[in-house]
Amino acid sequence: MADSDTTTRPRPPRREHRRRERADRNRPTTQELMRERLIESRLTPNAISLTGFVLNCAGAGLVVARLFFLAGVAFIVGSIMDTLDGRYSRMSGKGTQFGAFLDSTLDRLEEGIVLTAVAAYFAARHNEVAVAAVVAAVLGSLMVSYTRARAEALGVACTVGLATRPVRVVILSIGLVFARGASLGDFELLAPAVYVLAALTVLTTVQRIVHVHSQLAAAQRS
Repeated sequence: MADSDTTTRPRPPRREHRRRERADRNRPTTQELMRERLIESRLTPNAISLTGFVLNCAGAGLVVARLFFLAGVAFIVGSIMDTLDGRYSRMSGKGTQFGAFLDSTLDRLEEGIVLTAVAAYFAARHNEVAVAAVVAAVLGSLMVSYTRARAEALGVACTVGLATRPVRVVILSIGLVFARGASLGDFELLAPAVYVLAALTVLTTVQRIVHVHSQLAAAQRS
């Protein structure tokens, strides 16, 4: 009885199996569907870059207002937008040469604007050492970016050093979120963050100069 009640379904023919495999291969992936929707949308990489710039300007204003925690949040979100615009540009296919130029330019402005607000805060507290460290951090950050761009123009890859853009964002974010008066305990990490930022940017600049010199010298010898 048990054998008579048991039914077995016939396996699909090989042709049907192959047809299903071809259909699965031709089916668009989730990434491809997202890319198509992004292309159809009105969102542009430049709009993302400008949004990040506005958020960083808001963060600078919040630093002046001594609202450090909110300033840190605005700076973090704005910096995340700066990292998304490039990926979105590549994924959506909407990137342009001017968009890449605008993105790099706004990145430098955003960092300088927020650090200028931090310098104004330390100046109001008559902390000349911290103000000098902020100036060094601004110059160092600019030189880190410039040395890479100039090296790449000479045909030398130059990504050495610790003070890359993401690392600088993390250091300054920690300093803002855990600054005195940020309502996250009795911390004062803004000044130490600025000192670390200044030291690392100067060190990275020197590392990149040495790296480019060694690469160009090796190319001349070969």
